[in-house]
Amino acid sequence: MRKTTTLMALALLPLAAAAQYKSQVWSPDNGDGTYTNPVINADYSDPDVCVGPSGEDYYMTASSFQCTPGLPILHSNDLVNWKIINYALGNLYEGDDEMLGHFSEPRHGDGVWAPSIRYHNGEYYIYWGDPDHGVYMVKTKDPAGKWDKPVCVIKGKGYIDTTPLWDDDGRCYMVNGWANSRSKFASVLTVRELSADGTRAIGQPVIVFDGNGTENRTCEGPKFYKRDGWYWIMCPAGGVPTGFQLAMRSKSPYGPYEHKIVLAQGKTNINGPHQGGWVHTKYGEDWFLHFQDKEAYGRVVHLNPVDWSTGWPVMGKKGEPVTTYKKPKASTQLITNPVESDEFNTPTMGLQWQWHANYDEKFGVPTAFGTFRIYTYKLSNGWKNFWEVPNMLLQKTPADSFTVTTKMRFTSKADGQMGGLIMMGLDYSALILKRTGDQFQLVQATCKAADKGKEQTEQVIATLKPTAKDKIDYKPGIHEDIYLRLTVDNSKVNFAYSSDGKKFTPCGTEFQMREGKWIGAKFGFVSVETDAKADRGWVEADWIRVTK
Repeated sequence: MRKTTTLMALALLPLAAAAQYKSQVWSPDNGDGTYTNPVINADYSDPDVCVGPSGEDYYMTASSFQCTPGLPILHSNDLVNWKIINYALGNLYEGDDEMLGHFSEPRHGDGVWAPSIRYHNGEYYIYWGDPDHGVYMVKTKDPAGKWDKPVCVIKGKGYIDTTPLWDDDGRCYMVNGWANSRSKFASVLTVRELSADGTRAIGQPVIVFDGNGTENRTCEGPKFYKRDGWYWIMCPAGGVPTGFQLAMRSKSPYGPYEHKIVLAQGKTNINGPHQGGWVHTKYGEDWFLHFQDKEAYGRVVHLNPVDWSTGWPVMGKKGEPVTTYKKPKASTQLITNPVESDEFNTPTMGLQWQWHANYDEKFGVPTAFGTFRIYTYKLSNGWKNFWEVPNMLLQKTPADSFTVTTKMRFTSKADGQMGGLIMMGLDYSALILKRTGDQFQLVQATCKAADKGKEQTEQVIATLKPTAKDKIDYKPGIHEDIYLRLTVDNSKVNFAYSSDGKKFTPCGTEFQMREGKWIGAKFGFVSVETDAKADRGWVEADWIRVTK
């Protein structure tokens, strides 16, 4: 265990912030002036992008649903190399006690849907639709700094996929889609006017596009732009895994709009290339960031060139997505990727991590000892599986194939306490330590259809004697030091364990990954218990490393 003091860790923060992280498992920059899609091989679904006033800084955000912190902020100088720099939201929704309480337990698939990010009049804005509560907005002058508390722009159900457009005369319009699950209608886009400061609706919605009964069903995720006197709405249609990208234009924000398909799978193997953001660079180039649905891995981010020579934004290569292409022009050539591994040597939580509900300090905290501590969450009476657990510390899968190894200690105060490494989704599997008497069982805990309330099954792999016991007999704990590993290949997960970090023993049953509710499968730590009256135990994560 690394004995890193808080002062030493603080001293390292500037170095850590400046360091560039190159992933071992996926880096899209080929180092020869070209890139290979996806530019982010992780679940940043419904991405949107804007460019800052320098013309050299691009900022991306994406859906975060119930996970916290929410609304990730990623930065790039070239649209290929991306780094997580911040989150626009802490808990959902800070400043509103009722909403904070609502999201204090996992509400899988709810929360922040399909945001848009814009730079306007010296400030950055993010709008999103929460399908159960309404349209929200946050803003800041510095994307890497503190964002204001959320403002409810429109209260109500069904609003999703919201994008503002500030017109040349200062008026503000908003386009949005509709969630059939809440409104019982969909495949229409509406436009209304907002106040000039974008904080409230001052106009009634107008349906500007209707995809019902046509190939353009499931039109949603619209983004609003103005170019050369035309109002443009770019949106996906045709369904998430199999759809395509539409562009539509009008001389009025309220339409009528003519439309064309500008990006589709065609003869490529990139299914459903759609829903994202267009950006025009200071070098006169045009690019489109969008997602591809990769099932258990979630919706990963692709970059395609945009050709306006016909008067329409034809994307990719003649309307089909590219796999390898020349990089955008940029003054900075620096290879960097979103961070995955974590030594837990700083007094703040790494930006790759999210909880499964609004954060409570009893979930877990960094320590001054070079570790991260995750306390056991008290499961409900009659619990079936881990679907109810809010304090899972998880991150997105970073590639199609990768290995995750962690060194951890599990400290237990009572029978039934469990902690270890998990791959979480609608189905999940975890390699955990479970206290039984004065020993630990190494168990593979698996559940299929966790979201449907199915019971977890447990396969006992080994019985382990504790590596240490508390010397003082006051609320004693017993401890187990162990190395756990999961390996992912073609969405199959296999586990292994070791007592010394050198020789690993494969164990358990191969597990088929499955996506979560509107998100990809995520991996990380789980720490739970079944005794409502016992003192909490904890997982003490020393490090976690993502390798080939």
